[in-house]
Amino acid sequence: MLTGEPFIPSAITVHLGAPDEAAPNVTVSYPDYIKNVASSEIFPTWDEAALRANIYAITSFALNRIYTEWYRSRGYDFDITAVTQYDQKYIEGRQIYDNIATIVDELFDDYVRRQGRVEPLFTAFCNGTTVTCDGLSQWGTVRLARQGFVPYEILQYYYGDDIEIVKNAPVRSNTMSYPGYVLSAGSSGMGVQTIQIQLNRISRNYPAIPKIPSASGEYDAATEDTVRVFQQVFDLPQTGAVDKATWYRIAYIYTSVKRLAELDSEGITLDELPLQFEENLTPSMVNEQVRGLQYFLAVIGAYYESVEPLEITGTFDAQTERSVRSFQRVYGLPVTGVVDEATWDDIYRAYAGIAASLPVEDAEWIPLLYPGFVLQEGLTSEYVRVLQQYLTYIHQSIPSIPEVRDTGYFGPVTKSAVTSFQRWAGLTPNGAVGAVTWDGIAGLYSDLRFGYEKRPYQAPGYTIR
Repeated sequence: MLTGEPFIPSAITVHLGAPDEAAPNVTVSYPDYIKNVASSEIFPTWDEAALRANIYAITSFALNRIYTEWYRSRGYDFDITAVTQYDQKYIEGRQIYDNIATIVDELFDDYVRRQGRVEPLFTAFCNGTTVTCDGLSQWGTVRLARQGFVPYEILQYYYGDDIEIVKNAPVRSNTMSYPGYVLSAGSSGMGVQTIQIQLNRISRNYPAIPKIPSASGEYDAATEDTVRVFQQVFDLPQTGAVDKATWYRIAYIYTSVKRLAELDSEGITLDELPLQFEENLTPSMVNEQVRGLQYFLAVIGAYYESVEPLEITGTFDAQTERSVRSFQRVYGLPVTGVVDEATWDDIYRAYAGIAASLPVEDAEWIPLLYPGFVLQEGLTSEYVRVLQQYLTYIHQSIPSIPEVRDTGYFGPVTKSAVTSFQRWAGLTPNGAVGAVTWDGIAGLYSDLRFGYEKRPYQAPGYTIR
């Protein structure tokens, strides 16, 4: 699943033995799995704060195994084992305690991660009596709960102050990350960009593997050369193409060098992930994803005469359909007026190429385009510094939006200012800055500083025909 942000799987496959042991697999609903593990690992008589802290650890551990494809990337046909030597205890057919089931029904779609990171934290834990470890002590949580610690404080005690709990993550069917076809010269899209990003990180630990100069999503000659060297280093057929075996060897090595399945993980930041396609966008739809699509097309239309410009309304109207069709004609796609995954990929790549051409240092005079990755708490970036400058300027006219020091670090104060802007603008107040929020902030900054409707869609001297 290392191709996007985590989600909660509707089901999980458990191997009822050690990884290489001949034992059956069982596939159960994800909430039922968590209830079984929690009933097997902890005692229902514990204080509720201790129960909740342990259940957060159990969900995050399981999600880390699924997200990193820890077993599937090594050729196993399951997500996790039932053996505590490797994972956490699952007992097929066991009794489930009512109070634990009630808490799991509330918490199964929550998980722990480091601030500014994407992947579920590998929340190592042990019982704290017969076995000790660097992570959470199960019996230790009982002591802390009786001292008045709330679940989040218990988790901070064991995993550090820089954790956060992701609430109500989306639930959907789990699918393997391999796209289902061989990636080779001429391929393009988010699957290509994923392996480019992962190979470039792997090359830091394996210098013989050359870096790919541009992780653009285009399978160019440099990508082919890097894949071929990777295959040579890891004893795979040297085809220069990414088949299923190569895809999962890349995923496994990437997980290993970044220690994603360890408590001291290097972590994945959102700017390391391609912008993900979520669903087909069709005429008459009204949502923020349509607004984001319109933002990308408005930028592209300002640079490409053949792409019809449009207004950003959040409604997939006739003007939006005409713009989509014009883009599809320019890029040789089926002219359907519907934004499917292929159209989305090409729109995003076209937009990202334009955004990358504008220097960050000119942001005070030329309002910047959205950088192409979500800005959120924990991130350090020059784009965060620019965001902070825009918010502070807006504060002069709208005092309800707090000013922010331009440190380049997205901390709680920046999140509060972003949330205030989102509420003011009628956007989802999640405190994270995606394309829609960035457009709103940069657009308002532009209006206030340079005049109404002088949007940041085209800087002087940049023209593409």
